[in-house]
This record gives sequence, C-alpha cells and structure tokens, in this order.
Amino acid sequence: MEKNMEIDFAKMEGLGNDFIILDDRKGNIELHENYPALAKRLCSRHFGIGADGIILVLDSHDHDIKYRIYNSDGSQAQMCGNGMRCFARYVYENKIISKKKMRVDTKAGTIIPEVILNALPGDKDQVHSILVDMGEPVLFCRDIPFESPNEKAIEEGLIVGDKEYLITALFMGNPHAVLFVDDVEKIDIERIGRLIETHKRFPEKTNVEFIQVINKQELKMKVWERGAGRTLACGTGACAALVAASLTGRASDRAIIHLDGGDLDIFWDKKTNHIFKTGPATLVFEGWIKIGDRQKIKKY
Repeated sequence: MEKNMEIDFAKMEGLGNDFIILDDRKGNIELHENYPALAKRLCSRHFGIGADGIILVLDSHDHDIKYRIYNSDGSQAQMCGNGMRCFARYVYENKIISKKKMRVDTKAGTIIPEVILNALPGDKDQVHSILVDMGEPVLFCRDIPFESPNEKAIEEGLIVGDKEYLITALFMGNPHAVLFVDDVEKIDIERIGRLIETHKRFPEKTNVEFIQVINKQELKMKVWERGAGRTLACGTGACAALVAASLTGRASDRAIIHLDGGDLDIFWDKKTNHIFKTGPATLVFEGWIKIGDRQKIKKY
C-alpha cells in the first residue's frame, strides 16, 4: 500500500457551520487513514484545512447515497442539518445523484433533502437552497437519551454547578438540550454549554441551544455543539429550538431561526409530525490534499 494518497475535497459551509466533503465511494481513503483520525487532522484550523467536521460520501445498497459525518474532535455524529444541506448540494452539482429529491442513509435513519434550483435561466443547474425533511422529533427521555424520572423532559430542571436551568430535551437525529434565556448575548455559551454537553444525565452527551424569543415567528439562537464546541449554526439544533418553543407556547409551528451564521426557515408539520428545514449551502473552495505520512494542501 502506498504511504501517501492524494484525495480531492470540497470545503463547504452552511451558515458558517463548515465541513470538508470527501468522496470515498471506492473506500480508498479509509485504507490510508481511519476517519476519526483524519477528521481531527483535517479539521484543525492551524495545521489542516479547518472545519467543524468532515462528511463522507459513500455508496448505499438501499438508499440513493450514504452520508457519514465526523466532528472535529474525531467523534462520529448521527446527523447534522447544515452538513446535510452541503452534502446534498455537493452530490447534486457533482452529478453523483441526478435527482433533486434524494433518500440519504444516515446514522440517524433516512433523511430526504431536496435541492431548489435558481430561477434564472443561466443558473438553472445551480442550487439556490436546500429543503430537508428532518424527520420526526423524539421526545421520550429513554430514546434521547436523557436520565429523568419523567417520560418526557419539557422545561425540566437541570442542576449545572450551583444553578438550575430549565431545559427541554429531545432527539433530532442527535440529542439536544434547549433552554430559553432573556438575552443570548449575556450568556456564557462556552462555560454553560460545555457543562451541559457533558452532564451525567446525558450519557451520550448533548448539543445545547440557547434561545431568545423575539416573537412567535422569530427566535434568536446560539449553540454549543457536541464534539465541536461553539459553532455559527446548527441545523438539527434549529429544529430542536422550534419544537421546544412550540411545545411551550413560545412560537408557532413555523419560525425563522436567527443564528450567528444566518437564518433558517423551520416548519413543524403537525399533520405528519415531520420537521422541514430550508436554508443555503455554499462552496468555499475545492482542492486536493495528500494524506498518509505528510499533509500537503493545494486550493484551486
């Protein structure tokens, strides 16, 4: 086996949540370096390409395509909403998948993104935004998982240090703890987020969303992501925020979620119990990198 291998990559971002997209349908990448180690190296913002995670494009036997994601710390995530939009745009524009609406195999189950093309004739094949059917929110504590004496945890007390926070725990392909605050700008996101992420009542850790209600159709959100820390946006977190706000009467079944990286349109279809998320995905740059003994990166 060769010590080094050159692989193509695309650096993409969804509202500032950035990812390195790698096509490993032939399985050659993992022969040279396992995915967790590769994620840690490539995601380093000082010694690598820099990203919140890597996303693998893989073959699937029973879906149109397979999606796998590893966080910057090497841990594997079940799903990421912003990452899924980037993934869908990549596989469509690179003609890996020709259908605008596709069935994607993820660790969280089947996710169905749909690319929305530009209306202008000259840009008809370029993706404008992506609508993603994120599936159903899971509220049962045993399935999140979240240790609680209650079947569901809606505004349940959680002791963090010497303070109690009211959280709503749910699963949107990955675990979330949503808490409402008067002003997200006055919250110590790093300290509180890290403590809740690793709280013993979340045996598999959790993402943490801090939500400020503007009105019934608008929420302002800051996020601490499991395995990645503070990021500019989190798609599954935005879905979790809407569910928690709707359940507690703070928002309707559709709202714009304002994140540090931009806005997401989230809709909870109560008839089907599915969450739909619409937002952008942007190509930052493409290049190749040599993996193996030494890393060499070239942008083009």
